Amino acid sequence: MSLPTGLSGASRTAVPPLEVRLLREGIAESRHRVHAVVCDVRGRVLMRAGDPQQLSFVRSALKPFQATVFVASGAADACGCGERGLAIACASHAGTAAHAREAFRLLWGAELEPEQLQCPAPVGGSSALEHNCSGKHAAFLAVCRRLGWSAESYLQPEHPLQQEVLKRVSELLALPAAELLVARDDCGAPTLQLQLAQMALLYAHLGAGGQPDLERLMRAMLAFPELVAGEGRFDTELMRQAHGQVLSKGGAEGIQCLSRVGEGLGVAIKVEDGSARAKHAVALQLLEQLDWLTPITLEDLRHTFLQPAPHLRLDVLGELRSTA
Repeated sequence: MSLPTGLSGASRTAVPPLEVRLLREGIAESRHRVHAVVCDVRGRVLMRAGDPQQLSFVRSALKPFQATVFVASGAADACGCGERGLAIACASHAGTAAHAREAFRLLWGAELEPEQLQCPAPVGGSSALEHNCSGKHAAFLAVCRRLGWSAESYLQPEHPLQQEVLKRVSELLALPAAELLVARDDCGAPTLQLQLAQMALLYAHLGAGGQPDLERLMRAMLAFPELVAGEGRFDTELMRQAHGQVLSKGGAEGIQCLSRVGEGLGVAIKVEDGSARAKHAVALQLLEQLDWLTPITLEDLRHTFLQPAPHLRLDVLGELRSTA
């Protein structure tokens, strides 16, 4: 799969990846290689570190775009879920009672039962409502209820729900849906293999506010960041402290995506070895370089996420380079 014509400035030039080091009392103990890219809504690669064409599965960073069908179908309004329901539909939540309750409310409004969820109960949990993807699955079922589609096979790639998600993502990327590679995510739902620049383009669209369905989801995530991840988790704390200026959504295996709200800029990060700590370190480094957060906010977030213990510190080497 290659970048569509509109994704310009993405040639494979020798721009080194970022490197994240775990320092133990100032001595490097572990290292992570990280690729990152910034795109605008026209698909232009504005800045990069490493390879903007790096392929990876987008994992849970896809959730806001999967939720567009929930909004566009009228299912969100029909079940009366409000912004809290939209936020939980985009969430990779902590499985707390509050998160499970919000997913249940979504199902209740759509006259559905928790037993219809096909995400598994998490290890140590008692219900699928506690799974971190339960909001997404509840929204999927609400769409099926609204449009009269089968609720038994809603996770199958050929199901009309998943085909509609594929269509909407392909339209945002300006490429044929047949070019997108689909694979099963850990929760059972389809996810997509994308180039890093394509992920950044999706998040440029999400933050731009130019499309009503995406804007509703963006506003809901910013209004209720505690539902998107959970107290003390990176996405929640970043969006809370950014005061509506930056949208953040991570995915498994080292995926982190960011949007600059109202400016149509998206950032995508991929850690080669899948490390979560490395993606958070790089995200904060790039937010400083892009001047998207105040120094005080950055310092607070670094203290929380880059110093796992008094004798440990995460350090980032390198920076984004302009394609100009």
